[in-house]
Amino acid sequence: MTDPPRSRQPAYSIHDIVRSDPLRLVDNQNPVHQSNLAEIRIHNDGMRKFSGPELKNALDTLSGWSVVNAKLHKEYKFADFIHAFGFMATAALAIEKMGHHPEWFNVYNRVTVDLTTHDAQGITQKDADLAKLLDETAKKLQ
Repeated sequence: MTDPPRSRQPAYSIHDIVRSDPLRLVDNQNPVHQSNLAEIRIHNDGMRKFSGPELKNALDTLSGWSVVNAKLHKEYKFADFIHAFGFMATAALAIEKMGHHPEWFNVYNRVTVDLTTHDAQGITQKDADLAKLLDETAKKLQ
């Protein structure tokens, strides 16, 4: 009886390649891979840290948000725990689709939210977009 074939592990993981040379994953002769390159560029554009004026402009469009400890910050207040938890549960579904997760904390009828993009080491358009989504969700429950 022979041993079953063992799966071969690649010498490098996809994470190793992306860290060292993300464009190595792209074959410029293949149109499918060219669209992947466009997605990589779009993803990275959303992760560029806001400049001072960009951050000010973003804050001007976000009601009740401020910058605390280099993060977008807001405290929401709801009627009770059920509404606060409902806000978090409802927002969580949309947040998961965005792939950008908040730092948040709940005590009874309050939810405190801090937003930053760790990969960009600061506040980005992704954080402003998530802040808008959270505000829209909160309006439905307050």
